[in-house]
Amino acid sequence: MEKFFKTIRSKVEAGQRISEADALALFESNDLLAIGELAATANRQKNGERVFFNVNRHINYTNLCVNRCAFCAFSKEAGQSGEYTLALQDVREKAQQAADAGATEIHTVGGLHPELPFEFYLDMLRTIKEVSSGLHIKAFTAVEIDYFAQLAELSIPAVIEELKQAGLDSLPGGGAEILGQVVRDKICPEKISGARWLEVTEAVHRAGLKSNATMLFGHLEEYADRVEHLRLLRELQDKTGGFQTFIPLAFQPDNTRVPGAKGVGGVDALKTLAISRLYLDNFQHIKAYWVMLGLKIAQTALCFGVNDLDGTVVEEQIGHDAGADSPQALNKAGIIELIRKAGRLPVERDTLYNELKVY
Repeated sequence: MEKFFKTIRSKVEAGQRISEADALALFESNDLLAIGELAATANRQKNGERVFFNVNRHINYTNLCVNRCAFCAFSKEAGQSGEYTLALQDVREKAQQAADAGATEIHTVGGLHPELPFEFYLDMLRTIKEVSSGLHIKAFTAVEIDYFAQLAELSIPAVIEELKQAGLDSLPGGGAEILGQVVRDKICPEKISGARWLEVTEAVHRAGLKSNATMLFGHLEEYADRVEHLRLLRELQDKTGGFQTFIPLAFQPDNTRVPGAKGVGGVDALKTLAISRLYLDNFQHIKAYWVMLGLKIAQTALCFGVNDLDGTVVEEQIGHDAGADSPQALNKAGIIELIRKAGRLPVERDTLYNELKVY
């Protein structure tokens, strides 16, 4: 194994790509510290000691959804206890609160509502921009974009163009889950296929919008499924260059319906983040989403190849409905302290990674 790590290190230091076989071997290794050291080296080459965060606000506009994905504790059916849909005035008030708090980004996703027309989503974007044209709207997953195309009976490019005209600035990258169809058929059979997710995301990039990419891990997938997911993302990034950051999402098993799901321990989380940094050489940023990882693992991840801690968030519901026990929000000072105590340099950014302030 020592020879294997030496080979990987030589590839990393030379800026050479590691293979799927390399990534799988890293997942199967128990030498977490060696993997972390390699990822830290790769990250330092790309980002130095800088760790990014932003001041953002989540708006989950509805939990009504025509899909009933087994892993999701957020979605509800019409008439079910706890179901809700925000009125545009509610969205306006939340956006105003965010602007007043100095947010630069609104992050909004929701369920596939069975009755709302496509115009509602356009009006929601316009409403946020009316509050402040300076708020960057990072909204809708590829799954939602595909659903809007069905609602409006429009092509994917036409839907994206209408959303852009209404104020859409970028996409968050959710809905990818695990792109391989065998696992996808077990955890979210009603959701669009992995191939369709990639197709819609490519169209988003071709339209000039940036997006993130995610992977939900720690349920029924094997290491090989994670590697395949990473391969598909790396290949699309080679084609479009439209991904900004990769975000491995730690599966939260509470209140979900995935029998036999593993859940995610700290070692698995750190290993997955580190290997993502090593394999995704064409991604500038790897994010530790503290909402699902918890603050301590997210902070530790800064020594395992991670260079982004997301943001202040405020009122995230999807992960918390599934049992995440992290805070509902962090203030700027709290994030800065987390980064500094990890020996890194905090950098406040906007959604497109323009540096706003170095602390």
